[in-house]
Amino acid sequence: MKAVILAAGKGTRMKDLTKETPKPMLPVQGKPILQHIVEGLVNVGIKDVCIIVGWRADVIKEHFGDGSAFGASMVYVTQEVQDGTGKAPELAKEFVGDDPFLLTYGDILVKAETYGDMLKRFEEGDFGGLVTVTKGEDVTKGGILIFDDAFNLKCLVEKPSPEEVEELKQKGLLKDGDPAWYNAGIYLYKPVLFEFTAKLEKSRRGEYELTDAITALVENDHAVAGLEIAGRWVDVRDPEVLASLQD
Repeated sequence: MKAVILAAGKGTRMKDLTKETPKPMLPVQGKPILQHIVEGLVNVGIKDVCIIVGWRADVIKEHFGDGSAFGASMVYVTQEVQDGTGKAPELAKEFVGDDPFLLTYGDILVKAETYGDMLKRFEEGDFGGLVTVTKGEDVTKGGILIFDDAFNLKCLVEKPSPEEVEELKQKGLLKDGDPAWYNAGIYLYKPVLFEFTAKLEKSRRGEYELTDAITALVENDHAVAGLEIAGRWVDVRDPEVLASLQD
């Protein structure tokens, strides 16, 4: 198992904090967010890591080097054009080769045990992918995922409108009182994913969306497992969240 970490963005919501520092390198309890992620991966035996870099890539490379100081073997690929989450993983295609890989954004913090739970769930069946989720209430806030009784993915709707929510209810896919499962932004994939990222078209937001590739996986009969994250899950999205993590 290999790992690909998406860490190319500047993180504009962090304002002046990312003026000279890429968002994944902002410190949490004395060390960069990205270091927490790398150490968690190494802790469960995932040591081959590719970091997709962009803004201030030099800061990331200088800190991690070849990864050996952190128990990892690390390579870097530069994302020249920021055109969405759907195309970024393709930059690691050569690194991935024929191996399955864990894909995570470089600003999401979980316990190392979460990565281990993902590996166990992935090995339970013949899956083309795995998506992690957290519970929520307002289904319009993020990507909502619908699962079958085996907790395998049936469909995914990115930030559904009230009309789309009503349609899901009418189809019986979304029921009052059921938890809304949100995309937690950490995945496992087989290389078959690249067949579908290669065919992506830009969404209504003008970007290539990874969620569209996940939908295509399911529609082409590649089973995608679901896993609820147990314990800590933090999207370090803004200065307020970052400040809350320092205690």
